[in-house]
Amino acid sequence: MATELSRIRNFSIIAHIDHGKSTLADRLIQRTGGLTEREMSAQVLDNMDIEKERGITIKAQTVRLDWKGHVLNLMDTPGHVDFAYEVSRSLAACEGALLVVDAAQGVEAQTLANVYQSIEHDHEIIPVINKIDLPSAEPEKVRHEIEEIIGIDASNAVLTSAKSGIGIEEVLDAIVERIPAPKGDVNAPLKAMLVDSWYDPYLGVVILVRVIDGSIRKGQQIKFMQEGSVHLVDRVGCFRPKIEQLSDLGPGEIGFITAQIKEVAQTRVGDTITDARRPAAEALPGFKEVQPVVFCGLFPVDAADFEKLRESISRLRLNDASFSFEMETSAALGFGFRCGFLGLLHLEIIQERLTREYDLDLITTAPSVVYKLLLTKAAGEAEPRSIELHNPADMPDPTRISEIEEPWINAVIYVPDEYLGPILKLCQDRRGIQKNLTYVGGRAQVTYELPLNEVVFDFYDRLKSISRGYASFDYEQIGHRPGDLVKMSILVNNEPVDALSMIVHRSTAESRGRGMCERLKDLIPRHLFKIPIQAAIGGKVVARETIAALRKDVTAKCYGGDATRKRKLLDKQKEGKKRMREYGSVQIPQEAFIAALRMGDDS
Repeated sequence: MATELSRIRNFSIIAHIDHGKSTLADRLIQRTGGLTEREMSAQVLDNMDIEKERGITIKAQTVRLDWKGHVLNLMDTPGHVDFAYEVSRSLAACEGALLVVDAAQGVEAQTLANVYQSIEHDHEIIPVINKIDLPSAEPEKVRHEIEEIIGIDASNAVLTSAKSGIGIEEVLDAIVERIPAPKGDVNAPLKAMLVDSWYDPYLGVVILVRVIDGSIRKGQQIKFMQEGSVHLVDRVGCFRPKIEQLSDLGPGEIGFITAQIKEVAQTRVGDTITDARRPAAEALPGFKEVQPVVFCGLFPVDAADFEKLRESISRLRLNDASFSFEMETSAALGFGFRCGFLGLLHLEIIQERLTREYDLDLITTAPSVVYKLLLTKAAGEAEPRSIELHNPADMPDPTRISEIEEPWINAVIYVPDEYLGPILKLCQDRRGIQKNLTYVGGRAQVTYELPLNEVVFDFYDRLKSISRGYASFDYEQIGHRPGDLVKMSILVNNEPVDALSMIVHRSTAESRGRGMCERLKDLIPRHLFKIPIQAAIGGKVVARETIAALRKDVTAKCYGGDATRKRKLLDKQKEGKKRMREYGSVQIPQEAFIAALRMGDDS
């Protein structure tokens, strides 16, 4: 039987990375008796190995808890900027949020981004100051920071330590008292929001729903309003966090349904589910489609693994609708896929999952962003064409291009005062335009507009190393702008290596090219002939390094005797090397590719 509306509380946990969301969720589950002591494990809602190892949440998870006669539906959300879309969907299904702030670190960039999303959904926000048992904790200072930076009242913030279990009951009481109950009409036609969907090998596609009006029961025929498909519900339930089957889900409740759907692609996140026989008048406002930001090529090291890679990528796509791919071929690397990701962490995680879960050895090409090219008017065309470029290797002839536009982002960086200088220099070096610099609670908040192309390589790593891990960074896209961009090709032994070609700004082309050539010189093993490595823009070589030949001492067997014998052997060797340089092929090891593409400014 559906729970009474006034007794339901739907809330999510939002915070910056590493402020203790998943640990707090663990304690709440443990305190409300969701799992016994024996069944508990750290980060119980993070069910991927990679989530547990890295200590990050990638997929938003949901669990139903019972506390003092109330039903609490908890959503644990990711903190990393790459997975912001997961956060937005979870927030849309809730009426309130626990804002977790680390008592030692204070408010950080991602805290702000998630709070603003929560405020847009008109949520009741309960500040929770976590890790108060740390020696460096300053709860009063953090309370002041929350009020000053975010502008919400933190006088009744709950002080907790999720790790040692301090203040957990106070958090549960605050949820019941301060978060409003959901609204809904049980007699209206069914209207439910599709919050998430994933593939389960036993149940098929499992759909996470938040019921707004009406109720959803086993055996009911449902219709997806956006997709237009009709399905029969064969299972209704909730997670506690173990699966519990229910007879129905009423208004305000969050739970899951299965309906013998085979592919996740049929269940679009943000779609409205309604009764096929008695449909709702209008759909709920959905979510904006998630757009890939970074593209790169994935190729198997062994060409025979191509089919295995295709199958693995298709399987991963079942559980991650934000990841897109299409086939491509490369002269240097053979057959592979051009894949789209939400950011570099997303790319790294997909790559690691393919390596781990499907036992694949992969080569990843340089990450690139989507450029917009305006071509000159060709004969017979009414007006100039514009195209999107995902792969630098596909760039048309420069004479055909009248303008190239690149994506820009608005970046907000929080950094302690002592690291401000190097951070500003880093942003200037990356062609950034400073928009704002303010001080909040002893830390600087810097706003920069930056080209995404410059951020995609190693900006985040550099930011963290310069600030010793104290800087936090959040960004949003602000559209495309024209730039003086050129395609830089890397030639090894006069052969272009398409996997290493990249689009760079003309002002940084030479230093980038020189860095790449120096890097490759150390990475490519020496052969029996000289190997030139060049970086070229069009026909102009901007940087060159030469790998010296391996020398074999052919005169070792000549003990004394006539000098002409030695000369003859050396000339023969010279001839052979010349012929080799013409026909010899240079083997670039896979490690060299990967290391060369990790284009650090290590100098």
